[in-house]
Amino acid sequence: MAIIETEAALHVAHRDNHTHRDVNGGWLRPAVFGAMDGLVSNLALMTGVAGGSVAQQTIVLTGLAGLAAGAFSMAAGEYTSVASQRELVEAELDVERRELRKHPADEEAELAALYEARGVEPELAREVARQLSKDPEQALEIHAREELGIDPGDLPSPLVAAVSSFGSFALGALLPVLPYLLGATALWPALLLALFGLFACGAVVAKVTARTWWYSGLRQLALGGAAAGVTYVLGSLFGTAVG
Repeated sequence: MAIIETEAALHVAHRDNHTHRDVNGGWLRPAVFGAMDGLVSNLALMTGVAGGSVAQQTIVLTGLAGLAAGAFSMAAGEYTSVASQRELVEAELDVERRELRKHPADEEAELAALYEARGVEPELAREVARQLSKDPEQALEIHAREELGIDPGDLPSPLVAAVSSFGSFALGALLPVLPYLLGATALWPALLLALFGLFACGAVVAKVTARTWWYSGLRQLALGGAAAGVTYVLGSLFGTAVG
């Protein structure tokens, strides 16, 4: 008897502690990837220019220009993308809202059929659909989730997306410029800080993946370092050709 009670207690404890990762990434994924994008692109831009043996002032100016241009471009693109997606969703919701108003019985039958297809007994499926269809807004929400896979009350904000994209990209792009702004006169401090930032971003990304933090960090470090190395070589070749 004691063994059974112990097993039951362990089962309850396991059930209560059962959690999952945030598979959508929440705010973490877009923020980290935005910062990583700014870091990699601006680091590659600056190393490419530095490879052409230009003056320090030119490298700093290039980094600041890359930061501003990239951040505004990301913000504008994100705003347009999210706004377009939201407008499309709202248009589809209007279609569903009209159908619920004009053909409520057909929509109720459609909802019952969806539940039946998922294994609910026909009579129970019809009763559930009937009760859920009493409230038009609740019916709209359920149809939107079942048919469109969206939550009408949780649509993304274009402004929030644009601001967060701008901020995360600018933060990442600032890292390779920061040593110069603090008085550095060589490329290597900017390179070291940027590579550290790449490793840190990769490690944070592991929070929303199944990889270990050190593997994710080293992978991003290698990819970002390769991008910087390639652009430095190209900058050297272009500088020699132009010079």
